Amino acid sequence: MGNPTLICTSPGQAIFSDEPNPVVEKGTFLVRGIYSAISTGTEMTLYWGDFPPDSVWARLARYPIRLGYSHLGEVVEVGEGVENVAVGDRIVGWKYHSLFHLYRWDEEWARVPEGVSDEAAAVFALAVISLNGVRRAKVQLGEKVIVFGLGPIGLFACHFCRMAGGRPVIGVDILSERRAYAVQSGAVDVALDPTQADFAEQVKGWTKGRLADVVFEASGHARALLEAVQVVRRQGRLILLSSPRQRVEFDFHDWCNWNSLSIIGAHTSSHPPNENPDDPWTRQRNLELYFDLIGRGEIMVDKMITHRFPWTQLPDVYTFLNQNRGKTGIVLIDWRDGIV
Repeated sequence: MGNPTLICTSPGQAIFSDEPNPVVEKGTFLVRGIYSAISTGTEMTLYWGDFPPDSVWARLARYPIRLGYSHLGEVVEVGEGVENVAVGDRIVGWKYHSLFHLYRWDEEWARVPEGVSDEAAAVFALAVISLNGVRRAKVQLGEKVIVFGLGPIGLFACHFCRMAGGRPVIGVDILSERRAYAVQSGAVDVALDPTQADFAEQVKGWTKGRLADVVFEASGHARALLEAVQVVRRQGRLILLSSPRQRVEFDFHDWCNWNSLSIIGAHTSSHPPNENPDDPWTRQRNLELYFDLIGRGEIMVDKMITHRFPWTQLPDVYTFLNQNRGKTGIVLIDWRDGIV
């Protein structure tokens, strides 16, 4: 097998495609995979085709489709005209699950600095997405924050909200394992179960009766969105950090207009394409900050990683996630024993 690449051929079906090894040409360099991270929300949605037929999801899911977008590798060959890249450099990029990737020198990628572990580097995209959401929320010192959904994106959002001054940061998830991960990683002040009869009273207790200034929806479930809107204070902010898969019946008068609620989308495409005085925080700059935080030990990603699989098991990992998703935090794919 030259360049094993994961392909989702149709909903619920994933295989390895034996693709030819990329050819290094002028202005390009070749990276061999070390790790890639699974985005359990986006990838599982595309894998199962679990979305309305007339949605944006349906336009994105043109099978066969390559899954994944958070890849770490090592430079193994450098073409003519490529500067500031050397064999042995570790590179991250928004690439799908594959052993080899060919980069153009002028596309979006970043060199991993010393002091950042392979595992922490591999999950860069999940961190950058969350960091962008926290920036769009404009979390301020002392604001009360609730994050619904404690998967990888939600966990990172909790960490960044604490760094931005959120107090308290309250995690919410129906799954006890994910609530435990959030507490153990130091991401939250408390993790609550929204199915408890006294959930609303618990929120009031933690927010001194005021409810939350900022609520993030990071689960992707329609029901969670409807629960989230109930615990935002008047003139508070609701941040859609997830990409909900189902239609949501939302009463804009009672839940938005009456409370003067601000609803803010935070898809990664909302990053500015270039630094500018009004918004300098591109994906590249958010990534630089993430690496700085990791290097200073301010985020401990190892406490958020729960599963590591060899690349040969990747097609079966999606079945595993479907059956055990609530028991997973960050899931990594190991490419270091790739067959050439």
